[in-house]
Amino acid sequence: MAETNVADVNLEADHTYELLSGTQKCAIVMLLLGEDEAAEILKNLSPREVQQLGSAMYSVADLDQRTVNLVLDEFLEIMKAQTSIGLGADAYIRRVLTKALGEDKAGSIITRIAPSSGAKGIEILDWMDARSIAEMIEGEHPQIIALVVAHLDFAVAADVLILLPEAIQHEVIQRVATLDSVQPEAINQLERVMQMRFKASTSLRASKVGGVKAAAKIMNFTQSQTEQRIMKGLQKLDKNLMTAIQDNMFVFDNLMACDDKNLGILMRNVEPESLSIALKGSDERLRDKILGSMSARAAAAIVDEIEAKGPMRVTEVQEAQKQIIAVARRLSDAGQMVLAGRGEDMV
Repeated sequence: MAETNVADVNLEADHTYELLSGTQKCAIVMLLLGEDEAAEILKNLSPREVQQLGSAMYSVADLDQRTVNLVLDEFLEIMKAQTSIGLGADAYIRRVLTKALGEDKAGSIITRIAPSSGAKGIEILDWMDARSIAEMIEGEHPQIIALVVAHLDFAVAADVLILLPEAIQHEVIQRVATLDSVQPEAINQLERVMQMRFKASTSLRASKVGGVKAAAKIMNFTQSQTEQRIMKGLQKLDKNLMTAIQDNMFVFDNLMACDDKNLGILMRNVEPESLSIALKGSDERLRDKILGSMSARAAAAIVDEIEAKGPMRVTEVQEAQKQIIAVARRLSDAGQMVLAGRGEDMV
């Protein structure tokens, strides 16, 4: 009977091991490392990775020893003397996160994975995922939402924007674009909104957030369909502001950041006529880079076309450049090219 029970336990452990994710296996190793070593590892991770790993550390804290052995094998025998899994894991994880990140950021992570704790500071928003931020601010006044969005990394801000109700997205972008110096009372109001998540504390000084360029960068991270809907709503609120945001979004000169492969894809999808006009007013380095991404024959044809056109109005050149950028964004949305600088993940 005892042998049967052992076999059942081993079978269950094997099954548990098979279900463990890679992150959970890493978490087991983290729990067995010394606190200083674990903290050094966490220092080299991104906020999102810290959140995921910290959460996984809680999820594996009560695993049975055989499952742990299957993950760590002989490594477990070397490291388990430094710490233990299951006993005191809560205090251990808190100390590791604090050593790695400091009290404020660690408090935010612990808030996400151990809801009984708190954190403080607007900067902690950078350590929350987009969905949590969106859920926290969804019912707030658009001005409060704009303040939060303006404080975020542009990619996270775009994710938050998409998760908000469509009816208010254009108004949020409008308010982000018209933000400038935010006075202490506004920051205090924002802090009060976030008190449900963590205790707020920030220095009482005017803060430079938002603005047209910030709104444009957020919009650069949205898909074209979303952008068109938001811009349509924004046009009804303030047409001049909409134009200003569009003018500060991904522009022709940003193509300088693209590699030859992706530029080549773009060049094969644009009209030679538009390209020759667009290059009339471009920086010489950009012109050389774009022509260098083409075949020698195609590049020579474009150069001849540019020289044949003679002087042109600036507005014509700008319109041609916008047409090419529109093609680039369409290809980017379709996954056919990487538009460097617009927010694609690079590996």
